Amino acid sequence: MGVLIHVLLLLLAACQGGKDVPATTAGIALTDDAGHTVQLAAPAQRVISLVPSVTETIIALGAGNRIVARTEYDRDTALAAVPLVGRGLSPSVEGIIALRPDLVVVWASDKRGDLRGQLEKAKIPVLAFEVQDTTDAYRVVSVMGKALGRQAAGDRLMDSLRASLKETASIAAKRSRRRVFYVVYNDPPMTAGPGTFIDQLLDIAGADNVFSDATSKWPTVSLEEVVKRDPDIVVLPVGEMSAQVGDRLKATAGWRDLRAVKNNCLALIDADLVNRPGTNVAVAARRLEVLLHDETCPVP
Repeated sequence: MGVLIHVLLLLLAACQGGKDVPATTAGIALTDDAGHTVQLAAPAQRVISLVPSVTETIIALGAGNRIVARTEYDRDTALAAVPLVGRGLSPSVEGIIALRPDLVVVWASDKRGDLRGQLEKAKIPVLAFEVQDTTDAYRVVSVMGKALGRQAAGDRLMDSLRASLKETASIAAKRSRRRVFYVVYNDPPMTAGPGTFIDQLLDIAGADNVFSDATSKWPTVSLEEVVKRDPDIVVLPVGEMSAQVGDRLKATAGWRDLRAVKNNCLALIDADLVNRPGTNVAVAARRLEVLLHDETCPVP
């Protein structure tokens, strides 16, 4: 618990102090994950983020008061009174435009419509992000720090994140490695493969992802293959799945044959914490380290 508190204090300290950096006469030029160059005349003051991890980054940068709308996936109590514009991938475009934001953050992978085009037609700058690993998370902190005129706070935040992850890895290195199956979805089984932030967090937390050899980042796998690989621990993100999913697995053929299920080595973790590759990665890694080295789970 002491390390977790230390991590939270580091994050808080990273965002305290320092004034906003004013724009130069040339404004602020940013490049997003879609390859677009976005020009801001001044640091953004009215921001809407449709990407929950970016919303959390804005708050961590000390600019939460600039968020003028939220999606239904943004659960921070500080945003409770902020207007709702729908889901991240299917927001109300009219609602967004009516709020007069000077920056909107969208998903770079969203190919279902022309959200960016509609917003840019309304003269609203748009940044698109696609976050797959911790390097991407750091890049978002850097770009958003510049967009908000909080670059120094962003630099401090990245330093604190790296230090916290390094500390967790150091603690985990003194413990036995655990073989882990991370459940993105249970029916059919879907998991995290190599090159994902989940795979990276498991490694930092002292675990080996049993599907680190997968040929895709988010593979759907057969239950037979999961049984064959027989992980020590099964990680279940609660929120994406109900808290009762563990009981269902114990009663389901195939799942109940896993040694981890038989030994009740099911690590339940808050999905909002671990499934969002933003500024919460340090806390998520530490929480995983604690869960994955529960002494009640036998080491083979």
